[in-house]
Amino acid sequence: EDAFSNGALCQCGGERETHDSVATGDYFGAAIVTKWDSRQHSSEYPTDAFGELEFSGAGYRHSYFLRLSCDTSPQIIYPLMTTHWGLPSPNLVVSVVGDEGHEKIKPWVKDILRKGLVRAAQSTGAWILTGGLREGVSRCVGDAVRDHKAATSAVSQNKVVAIGVAPWGRVYNRQQLVNAQGSFPARYYVQNTTKDTCCLDNSCQAFLLVDNGSVGKRGGETAFQANLEDYISHQRTGIWGSGSIEIPVLCMLISGEASMLERLDTSLKKGTPWLVLAGSGPAADFIGDLLGDLSAGILSPTSLVADAEAIMGVSVEFCDRVREKVRKYFSAEAGLEKLVDTALSIYQRRDLITIFKGKQEGPDDFDTVLLKALVRASKRVSSKASEYIEELRLAVAWNRVDIAKAELFNGEIQWKYDDLEESMTDALINNKPQFVRLFCENGLNILNYLTNERLETLYRSLSDSSLAYILLQRRLSDRKSLVGSLPSVDRGASGAVKTFQLGVNTTASPLDLSLYEVSRLLQDLLGDVCEPFYYQALRLDPRMGSRRTLKQVNRILQEECTYRNQRCPSPWAALFIWAVLQNRAEMAIFFWEKAKEPVLGALGACTILRELSKLESETETKLAMKQLAQRFENLANDVFGECYQSTESHSFTLLIRKSLVWGGATCLQMATAADARLFFSNDGVQSLLSQIWWGDMERNTEVWKLILAFFMPPLIYTNLIKFRSGTLNDEDWKEAKSFDALSGCFLTDAPVTVNASLPHSVQTNSKRPFIVSRWRQFWYAPVTSFLGNVLMYFLFLCLFAYVLLVDFKPPPPEGPSFLEFVLYFWVFTLVCEEIRQTFFGGSLFLFQRIKKYIQDNWNKCDLTAILLFLLALMCRIFPSSFNFGRALMAIDYMVFTLRLIHIFAINKQLGPKIIILGKMVKDVFFFLFFLGVWLMAYGVAHQALLYSYDPRPNWIFRRVYYRPYLHIFGQIPINEMDADKLQESDCTYNHTEIEAGAEPCLSTYANWIVVILLVIYLLFTNIVLVNLLIAMFSYTFSKVQEHSDIYWKFQRYNLIVEYHSRPCLAPPFIIFSHLHILIKRHIRQIPSVKSQHFGEKSASGKKASCLNTWEAVQKENLLSAQNKKLRESDTARLQRTSVKVDSVLKQMAEIRDHDRRLRVLETQLDYCCSALSWMTEALSQSNVVSTSRPPPLHKGDMKELKCHGCLLQILHMQ
Repeated sequence: EDAFSNGALCQCGGERETHDSVATGDYFGAAIVTKWDSRQHSSEYPTDAFGELEFSGAGYRHSYFLRLSCDTSPQIIYPLMTTHWGLPSPNLVVSVVGDEGHEKIKPWVKDILRKGLVRAAQSTGAWILTGGLREGVSRCVGDAVRDHKAATSAVSQNKVVAIGVAPWGRVYNRQQLVNAQGSFPARYYVQNTTKDTCCLDNSCQAFLLVDNGSVGKRGGETAFQANLEDYISHQRTGIWGSGSIEIPVLCMLISGEASMLERLDTSLKKGTPWLVLAGSGPAADFIGDLLGDLSAGILSPTSLVADAEAIMGVSVEFCDRVREKVRKYFSAEAGLEKLVDTALSIYQRRDLITIFKGKQEGPDDFDTVLLKALVRASKRVSSKASEYIEELRLAVAWNRVDIAKAELFNGEIQWKYDDLEESMTDALINNKPQFVRLFCENGLNILNYLTNERLETLYRSLSDSSLAYILLQRRLSDRKSLVGSLPSVDRGASGAVKTFQLGVNTTASPLDLSLYEVSRLLQDLLGDVCEPFYYQALRLDPRMGSRRTLKQVNRILQEECTYRNQRCPSPWAALFIWAVLQNRAEMAIFFWEKAKEPVLGALGACTILRELSKLESETETKLAMKQLAQRFENLANDVFGECYQSTESHSFTLLIRKSLVWGGATCLQMATAADARLFFSNDGVQSLLSQIWWGDMERNTEVWKLILAFFMPPLIYTNLIKFRSGTLNDEDWKEAKSFDALSGCFLTDAPVTVNASLPHSVQTNSKRPFIVSRWRQFWYAPVTSFLGNVLMYFLFLCLFAYVLLVDFKPPPPEGPSFLEFVLYFWVFTLVCEEIRQTFFGGSLFLFQRIKKYIQDNWNKCDLTAILLFLLALMCRIFPSSFNFGRALMAIDYMVFTLRLIHIFAINKQLGPKIIILGKMVKDVFFFLFFLGVWLMAYGVAHQALLYSYDPRPNWIFRRVYYRPYLHIFGQIPINEMDADKLQESDCTYNHTEIEAGAEPCLSTYANWIVVILLVIYLLFTNIVLVNLLIAMFSYTFSKVQEHSDIYWKFQRYNLIVEYHSRPCLAPPFIIFSHLHILIKRHIRQIPSVKSQHFGEKSASGKKASCLNTWEAVQKENLLSAQNKKLRESDTARLQRTSVKVDSVLKQMAEIRDHDRRLRVLETQLDYCCSALSWMTEALSQSNVVSTSRPPPLHKGDMKELKCHGCLLQILHMQ
């Protein structure tokens, strides 16, 4: 019992009446208990207070809370907070301890907490551990956190996590939190508190309410908080503990009483560093005085060794001085000698303590102070550790690149590759692009850094919530299905925290993620544009089937994987793809700047991001992917525009060059896969397409000349059509030579005899006669093929119409006619062309070719027309189905005629209208849905009200759907609806006669309702729905018309590619071209020259290096221009002005501080002068000192005497 409560209270603070009899007398009756002990005199039970906490009147944000025993292991609590509660893993933990009483906190301390601690926590991503109650230092920390959240965005708010560790017995209204099933949420009301309790602080995101059995007493949470700090200090930073260092923990002492010295000593023995705010209160002032006065130079780095002999050899004089200081600061405390021993123990571990004189230094550089304090502590713990490496690791963990630049990368330290390797991995995994850029600029060689094993490690470190990780795991499960039934690798379901020991190269398991899964994912995203990635490293054959490839990969991974020790051949491109898959914008942009082939790389990223956005389910992430994809498309367009302005011929080579880095893809192919309409609208792309379209003919050739030459071929040997010369003009040759001189190499080995702007154009071969070469130049041009197909297709439609209308003979033996046989042969040649496009185009597998063919809408139209024609042909042969076959022929003619729309895509005016038409068709489907609802609603009511009984299905359909549809266009049978205009007819009401086929009579009972329904129906359909359709059409038209030029240019590219790949002859003469292709390409194996117009073989050696150098120069020019424009923008100017204003304000604050100090010094000097004057006057009047001359006078006094003399003379004269 408590001796001061007359037996009413227990020493735990609770009333003795509330205790069980076992606790009060039965169990302890035989023993004499004089002091209450939590471990001996309390029992543990399952927690009855946990869940979410809602502060009444404090908004909708909930805090988490948990009542736990003081002996609970932190190994349970920390994963609970990070995994179950979802708190972000900290990069730093600052535990603020100090005075929790009602003493007033000094203003400068509040300023340090608000401007220093919270700002440092935001920049580092720190946890702030406080007392969690609205009292003392905890209240000041809570106010600082609350002010920060009120003034910042939601993203910045999540970076500062305040966690309250409070004693359960001191929580006011704690019974509101008790619920054995958990509270979700528990409503907590903040009210006036009693002397022994205090309300919880609503600025904390989580509360750990430590219960040691005491009521209304402090200190019960101290041991648990110290254990929690120690446990967190052994966890690693970063995502899933992937950081290069353990989480730094720092305790911050503000004010405090004598009992705080024991807490400080216990924490120091565990190696936890402390930051003491000298001048904030008794305990902090005592520590500052102890370390400041008793040991000189304590703020500078001290000795790292404090051995036992030095500790035991403390002089008696030193102990006396410590005892005097203890009496000075804690004169009212009992146990003086115990405090002295504690102070000596603290002094022996002084290397872990940093004194911060906040009143003099200010809160501006508080984050740097935290960094220095932790670096000093790490030096003491590990004497072998380099000070700079530890400081670098802390800066990376906090993402403070400004500290790293100012303190570590200022030119004074020579960094080695080994020093930066581990921190580079940390920066990559935890998305710190500024540090990645800093490391690459200061000694890190990316060629040595990125091996295949480290690349796999980076992919394994993906967050399990990211879409790329989910897709990779699907590919991994496919590979495991061949190995056998294996446990799942889902990291999120197990609830355990995964860790990566990045500093040690461990042997990866065959079940882990490999480069093969990455290759499969990229192949799914990029489609058939690229060959599979990383197949060369894995020594796989791209032509093998998927199942054989999986077996070979499993065999490789189960053996010694030698490929993992190899360097990645294109490290920047590999890291660029890795960053793009995670939608990391800033890091992806940096790697894009470093990688080769920036145009193709930007288009590849655009393709990947747009395909990922189609699979992403979260709206914000999907929007971010689309925005980043558009950003890369803009970069590709801008860089190529810069290249086109520099050198036209080289830019054309850039578009059709097959890249080794991107699996043989070209820029045009990648832009098509990315649906990059903006890129295709570039003048350089359109210029190349125009040259390919016209072949060797001049672009300004009139169409009538082509038509005339088409029907009269000898005219091509005249001057009717002009052809371009096959040599470089002077300007192009000078331009090429100027670039060659600039780059130090030649992209062209010799003056070529082909057009410089069109690689591999149809050349005028000297071995061929002029007649043959000119014939090939005309007929091999895509524009000629297009024109021939259009003319012959019109002729085909005329033949089809004539046969269908005039010459469609009866079934055999009377028919078919000769012209009908010609029509059948013509369609046969069309079928042959479709087969050629499907099965004999490209190097894809058969299934991929068919899939690619069907994806095109116009190919679907062709396939529908051919299938209908074949079905009609089979039906017209037999007399029983002749009429049905003829009807199918008529419908098929409509399909063939609609195919004409495709040829208008080449026209600049009609091309965008085709796109508008396609989008309007989609709008019509939405309109038909609403119209169908109204048709059904009105039609059923109309039928039920007019006809009481009519079971005929065909008439039900006509009256429910057909008649209401005609009502929209004004065909209203008023004689059936209006009772006054009903006409007599032969009808009946007899159900039997009606079922036999008699006409039912109209019902006149509710005839007036039908008229009302008709008015309402016509109002909504003719006015509302039709105007809605018009509005939808107007929106679609304006949206497409605004970008009509971009749409047309993209559509024009597809048309040019289609007719470029077609034979020169049109159906039905195309059969001769098919035979020629079969003999030349598949029998004689002669490659096509035209195929290289859209896919030039990748150059190697010096030529490829020069082209990459030229492209990189243009990219750097563009980036320099963009950076200059950014620096000159209003936003950048405002930022620079803001920095200057902050600097001026800081200097003014320093000037004011100097002025204040000078005034204090002046006051002190005035006092000293007055004292000296008084002493001088006293000595001059006494006989103690005798002198032969008068005392000296100050110059100011001499002037004053002269003024007095002049004044006396003036008065005497008056």
